[in-house]
Amino acid sequence: MEQRTARLTLLIDPKKKATFEKLCSAEDVTPSQMVRKFIRDYIEAQLGPDWRDEVFSTEKSD
Repeated sequence: MEQRTARLTLLIDPKKKATFEKLCSAEDVTPSQMVRKFIRDYIEAQLGPDWRDEVFSTEKSD
């Protein structure tokens, strides 16, 4: 099962950040929710629709 304990820190241009936050707000989602969606979509594109079985069935890894 997914656990929300890891933190991802990234650097981004302030103008892009402001634009991203504005667009997220228009869709009534937080920037964090949208980034998590981007990550899920990317993983699925790379590993296929059954990626959750592969990712969450393994023991703790790096």
